Amino acid sequence: MAVMSLRLSGATNAVSQLHGRVSREMFADVWPGVPTTEVPIGAVTNGVHAPSWTSQEMAAVFERVVGDDWPTATPERWQALASLSNDELWAVRRALRQRLVTYVRRRLRRQELHRGLSESQVAWCDEALDPDVLTLGFARRFATYKRAALLLSDPARLQALLCDPDRPVQLVFAGKAHPADLDGQNLIARVVRAAEELEVRHRLVFVEDYDIAVARMLVEGCDVWLNTPVRPMEACGTSGMKSVFNGGLNCSVLDGWWDECFDPTVGWAIASAEWQSDPVQRDAIEAVNTFNVLERQVVPLFHDRDDNAVPTRWLDMVRSSMSTLCPRIESTRMLRQYVGEYYEPAARRSAAMHADNNARALALVRWRRAIDRAWPSVAVVATDRTRVADDHGVTYVLDAEVVLGDLDPGDVQVQAVHGVVDPDDELRSPTVQAMAAVGPGSLPGRVRFELEVVFPHPGNFGFTVRVVPSHPDVPTYADLGHVAWAPTPTTQATQG
Repeated sequence: MAVMSLRLSGATNAVSQLHGRVSREMFADVWPGVPTTEVPIGAVTNGVHAPSWTSQEMAAVFERVVGDDWPTATPERWQALASLSNDELWAVRRALRQRLVTYVRRRLRRQELHRGLSESQVAWCDEALDPDVLTLGFARRFATYKRAALLLSDPARLQALLCDPDRPVQLVFAGKAHPADLDGQNLIARVVRAAEELEVRHRLVFVEDYDIAVARMLVEGCDVWLNTPVRPMEACGTSGMKSVFNGGLNCSVLDGWWDECFDPTVGWAIASAEWQSDPVQRDAIEAVNTFNVLERQVVPLFHDRDDNAVPTRWLDMVRSSMSTLCPRIESTRMLRQYVGEYYEPAARRSAAMHADNNARALALVRWRRAIDRAWPSVAVVATDRTRVADDHGVTYVLDAEVVLGDLDPGDVQVQAVHGVVDPDDELRSPTVQAMAAVGPGSLPGRVRFELEVVFPHPGNFGFTVRVVPSHPDVPTYADLGHVAWAPTPTTQATQG
């Protein structure tokens, strides 16, 4: 179904930049002969509808500082948050955390009573969590790749983190697994068992019956949104985006949206051990990395207070996170991108193709049939280069002789693919340029093409030549399934 959809769609996109790179690699075989970087799968990173996920308190701040239209404000206007005082920002964050703690206590009490415990047995719920303690949130679908139980792999270290007498931490879990996902359900059971341990139950809780109301409460009240997926399995993820709009900070593996948005001034990155092929060992390494980030960076920053017990450096990061990320992750940006890059071009193309009783569409069909019939005869039969002295670098004149069979030069584009060659004799980030037809080749039936290229860097210069179909009504040559490459690339060492 995925392949059929790719072939029938006018355009295709992933939902984050990293997801785009992964998707191009996954589906490269759908476009044989096309380099992975040119596979026609773009990317529009997901966004969230901020008014739906921003607390009333923080929305009031945005309205006053950024403007009434803050969800659609430009990045420049979001910089006004720099003027937001520590006292006001900290008061909002404390209020949101207090509301979360009150809410979770009520839910815990109801959960325990539902299990048949007595009022006296659930009295401890009234003291679960602490409105003044650093609060981490993990709430999402319990799929195995999201690794909800990563921190539970070291119970002693987790207990030490949660129950530190001077710098305690509390962790709130919530989520559901698909009814058919037994592994995901087992993950939930593992978290629930951990939350029942007497030593940590006041610092580690699982909120049952996950829904939008629970999600909204958590993204509003948590100080840090924790995300530990197996990179690069997360397509985008949006829960951490919702936390940003409430002054929460992200601590995550560089996956999904966080891979392109992370900056040390807006949150924390958990190092991924992708080089480790053993999943058990990889989880163990990344669990250690997660603990290290929390213990050495997150917790100390939260507890670094001024004379008024305000975490000024923490609030600097909160302001930086909101002013930098909010305009990038709001759904208005996403919608603009879809409209400008996909919907409007598709609408214009559809209108053009159907004009004059489908004249252009019919012409395109005839042209594509001619390309399909003639393409087996298309070939790059010879390539060469001539080096020319140049004050600005090294200039090459690239030549190619091409057999086009029944096609005209206007039906195709002959392209030189050139650039730096790495130690494996592969072109690294090559440049693609069209070559110009300059006359007949050395034998009948051949056409000679030429391009002058300036190579400004010392090192190994390499190039190859390809022929692709070209038509003004075809968005990308890759859609046609025809590429003719020169048999072997050419490499030339340049002077340093």
